[in-house]
Amino acid sequence: MRAMRVYEPGVPPLAFTQMLNSSAIDREAAARFRTVMAREGTDETALLAQDRQAPVRWFREVYPVLDRAEATQLGFAFAEHSQLTSFGPLSVPLVSAGSVAEIVELFAFLPLISTALRPHVHPGESGLTIGLTGHTRDPDLDCLVVAYGGSTVLRLLDLLAGTLPSVTLYLEWPAPASAAEWEQSRGGRVVFDAPTSYVQVPQDALDEVCRFADPVAYRVAIADLRTALERRHGTISFAERVRLLLEEDPGQAHGARVADKLSVSTSTLKRRLAEEGTTFREVRESWLREQAIALLLDPTITISQVAADLAYGDLSNFSHAFKRWTGQSPREFRHTRGHPPDDLSRASPAGSGRRDQR
Repeated sequence: MRAMRVYEPGVPPLAFTQMLNSSAIDREAAARFRTVMAREGTDETALLAQDRQAPVRWFREVYPVLDRAEATQLGFAFAEHSQLTSFGPLSVPLVSAGSVAEIVELFAFLPLISTALRPHVHPGESGLTIGLTGHTRDPDLDCLVVAYGGSTVLRLLDLLAGTLPSVTLYLEWPAPASAAEWEQSRGGRVVFDAPTSYVQVPQDALDEVCRFADPVAYRVAIADLRTALERRHGTISFAERVRLLLEEDPGQAHGARVADKLSVSTSTLKRRLAEEGTTFREVRESWLREQAIALLLDPTITISQVAADLAYGDLSNFSHAFKRWTGQSPREFRHTRGHPPDDLSRASPAGSGRRDQR
């Protein structure tokens, strides 16, 4: 019998169980999932009772030849079967939120129910950009969780606030042939071949009132979520702890400095990260790439300001790093988004202040 790992990318247990018992997958695939679960000493009831996330790697075992197109199709199909009860401690605040803006606030608590998808919420003058990054260590499974997460956002907003035609999901890979029908069902609000994956929520949509608003229930639920997140900080992976330190200070460039803040030796930090399948450099580079992309999506922030936000003292060093991560310079990246290559003329006094809003 193979034991489930303590730290690994997973999805909410109730959402997984609902998917397993829906028409989103065929009986043969459901049977293969249950075989994998039995081998690891668990089942649907145990996952729910223990509130354990279902490891995303199970999808690779059940679909060994899964590619990007099939992963996208599965992600969309799973999203169509998501219920408002699917998301554990986030379900009550979702239903009781008073506005779309309050729904978006809940993304800060996503780690409580899933470690496979990381959102990056960045406010702008015209609304919010929610960057979506998969953390499965498998490119195709990343497509699955991003397609699932992004399309679930659209579906939940439709359920809670009515159809919002201005909210758009952007995905950074080509559209599979099977996506046409799903795109049509979402009113053309899915765009493929984007420079990165994200959801764009304009300001007018943020102000939309939700159908089941309950301010008291929302406040109580948010307080409970904050307590749960603080409690979780004592049990999270070392990679996540490094990310939290980077959130506080992007200038954490050396593992020795981070190890000292975590009250462990450098060798212990290296060993613990290796046990989680990563290194300090990989965690830091991944975090910097995610933040850089999300910030560059906002044309009101200059490239120089983005570099400064990420503790790059030299714009040239930031540009070289960004090109290494994405294959494009920051200016080329913005050009693919339809923004002028030189964004200095778009800077505003609010630009520098925006750094305090992240």
